[in-house]
Amino acid sequence: MSLPESAIEFLAGLESRVRAARPKKRIVFPEGRDPRVAGAAERLARAGLIEPILLTGSEPEEPRYAQLYFERRRRRGVTEREAREIAARPLYRAALMVAAGDADGTVGGAANSTAETVRAALHAIGTAPGIRTVSSFFILALRDRSLGCGGLMIAADCAVIVEPTARELSDIAESAAATARQVCSAEPVIAMLPDDIGKLTQCNVIVFPNLNAANIVYKLVEWLGGAAAIGPMLQGLAKPANDLSRACSIDDVYSVALVTALQAG
Repeated sequence: MSLPESAIEFLAGLESRVRAARPKKRIVFPEGRDPRVAGAAERLARAGLIEPILLTGSEPEEPRYAQLYFERRRRRGVTEREAREIAARPLYRAALMVAAGDADGTVGGAANSTAETVRAALHAIGTAPGIRTVSSFFILALRDRSLGCGGLMIAADCAVIVEPTARELSDIAESAAATARQVCSAEPVIAMLPDDIGKLTQCNVIVFPNLNAANIVYKLVEWLGGAAAIGPMLQGLAKPANDLSRACSIDDVYSVALVTALQAG
């Protein structure tokens, strides 16, 4: 099935916005040995979109990153020796590079689980001010352009929190509203499912009550409605870090890297 026009336009606009950014965003890929990641990074660099940094796991030790991790986690009982060992792991090194300002964002998860990828980002980067919850979102590109923002909707949380509490749902909604402004250049109109079913035709942000509901709805919209689901991406972090599906394609890595560059501002 061909991509909806809303998806084609969104991706083209995303490329234009990222290409226009100065200086070019430095995106670090902790799974640089993965051929999908390497292929997407080469494509992004060749198009002049971002400056990719590929990690292979054989990088020399960087004491600054170990010290940064130790300072962030010492109150949790992490020792300096443990910090050196953890900072050497590619997922953590990539997130620490972002935290230290040596990269603008990180994209991982092609060969690691969502839990591992989110944990590294949470421990090394931390949450945005006023937010306690890291969550995820999909960009749903619909065939009906009258829905959402020109056919685009933000759907959250679809990958991280299984059964969110009321406080977590509030954080997810706040983060998703910021995502709508940043990624879709739209003022958010939020539907909190299942209470706001009647608001679905007007909303551009959908917040689901739990992970099961989120996955059922977005897959139905994708399969039966012919929508394209771009993501998932993470939100609520102090600096951009994103998680790929382990079944991702080169195109998936490419599009998530572009969103990450956009999140870097």
